[in-house]
Amino acid sequence: MPDEFAISKSTPREALWMAGVRAARANLMPGFIVQALMLGLLLAYYFYPPTRDWLDMLAEIKQRWSYGYSAMSSLVAGAIIPELLRVLLFQGKEFRRSNISNLLFTVPFWCTMGMIVDFFYRCQAGWFGQEMTFSVIAKKVMVDQFLYNPLFACPVTTWLYDWKSRGFKTQGTAVFFTLGYYRDFIVPTLLATWGVWIPVVSILYSLPSLLQIPLFGLALSLWVMLYTWMSEQRAR
Repeated sequence: MPDEFAISKSTPREALWMAGVRAARANLMPGFIVQALMLGLLLAYYFYPPTRDWLDMLAEIKQRWSYGYSAMSSLVAGAIIPELLRVLLFQGKEFRRSNISNLLFTVPFWCTMGMIVDFFYRCQAGWFGQEMTFSVIAKKVMVDQFLYNPLFACPVTTWLYDWKSRGFKTQGTAVFFTLGYYRDFIVPTLLATWGVWIPVVSILYSLPSLLQIPLFGLALSLWVMLYTWMSEQRAR
């Protein structure tokens, strides 16, 4: 049986590549707003003491809860908030059975990814140090966006979301691990990802390590909405 995500001669490659461009364009203004908000928080942290006190309180909570904070904040930002927005903005405030099934997938997924991101940020701090210098920040951004993202985060997210869209069927999933699938599905996703996350992680790495995960959650909701849109477009 043909797989709806399999690469075939009948699938227009231009449309697959344009999926990333369309998603990036559709989220251009929300992405700009989130980036501007985070830039504002970065500037306020260094130049406005009340904001610094509030963010330092978040950092203390993160230090106390450790990976538990990463799991819970990613759960809220990556699963709960996007699903609430889906209900309020796209479903006429009507809660459906599909929302429950979505949460059964997104809650454990984003809990796990939140802890993985936390572990990765700790590794980055160990590899390159915690100084907020241009050299250190540039190294962290390059490793984050051009090694960790294309080799792990983006493929794993693409595979699992597409597997969910297929009804969690195992038949035909071997296509996920082909060069054709990476070229036609993961690369377009990366193009949309970089437009949001290169500026975001540059801001994150400009903050103390304990603040990176709390502010990571601010941008995560936008990305999940963007990626869900792309995944549903491919499923159709």
